[in-house]
Amino acid sequence: MLQLKTAGYIALDNLRSRKCFPPVWQNMTELEKSTDEFISIFREERFNVSKELGGGYLFEEVIDRFVRTDDRELMDDSRIPEQERLESVKALERQNAFMQLYPRHIDILLPHIRQASERFRREVKILELASGSGGLALALASELKRKKFPARITGSDIVPSYIEESNRRTAGQNLPVEFMELNAFDMKRLGPDEFDIIITSQSMHHFSPGQLAVMIAQAGQHATTAFIGIDGYRSALLGLGVPFVAGLQAIPSFALDGLISARKFYSELELAIIAETAAGRHHHEVDCLWPLSVLTVHFN
Repeated sequence: MLQLKTAGYIALDNLRSRKCFPPVWQNMTELEKSTDEFISIFREERFNVSKELGGGYLFEEVIDRFVRTDDRELMDDSRIPEQERLESVKALERQNAFMQLYPRHIDILLPHIRQASERFRREVKILELASGSGGLALALASELKRKKFPARITGSDIVPSYIEESNRRTAGQNLPVEFMELNAFDMKRLGPDEFDIIITSQSMHHFSPGQLAVMIAQAGQHATTAFIGIDGYRSALLGLGVPFVAGLQAIPSFALDGLISARKFYSELELAIIAETAAGRHHHEVDCLWPLSVLTVHFN
């Protein structure tokens, strides 16, 4: 439930036949705006299709509309002191450890890293966007070091305290990882093909469709191989399960963020639409690796 694939594919075919998709854009400002607008058009068309199909299709669409929210997580609210937001990010890391998500993420990423290594015959350069306090980057770096695999990770975030915490944690560990401040929507400071793989984990739902499209398009300018986004799978089960697990830490703000996040996860088809808008029709795939959705966009 909440993937709405039947009505979604019919809606997208309708919009393709009307020459509404994919949107045309010339720069990142136009890409962000046109992607946001098209996702709204798509959801409205899907609702109309669901009404025509009736029955369970319409019921699921109504539930999806009731559940979905554009509210911002508290950890993304710049009005809240950075230290308080950092505590929420740390709580998320504890949750990931409890649910054994980092090993799952690493299993997803390692085949791509191996392929890049075999292709280039050199150290693979990986950039993580929105890395928070560095949990995944550190876990991946530890696994790469254990396997003696030639790769290096750069974690990045726009929040200075997150980078400070990440650098504090990695000090003295001799891991192939470093951290830097970076605006994921403005990567001009990076050189062309400076990295091989750009990743983001458990963050795609924090961004609007247009923002995510901009991240993908810019990744294509600065990565040789791929953009990989890992996030929660949009479903009624996770809609209940994520806030429940978040609530176990007895941190009200984190529990509320868990509820908001679960309501914002993108469906597989929405991720595919965003990727096609940013990078073209034949360069991406979306996979369900329960409880995760994995978006892979290939470059060159």
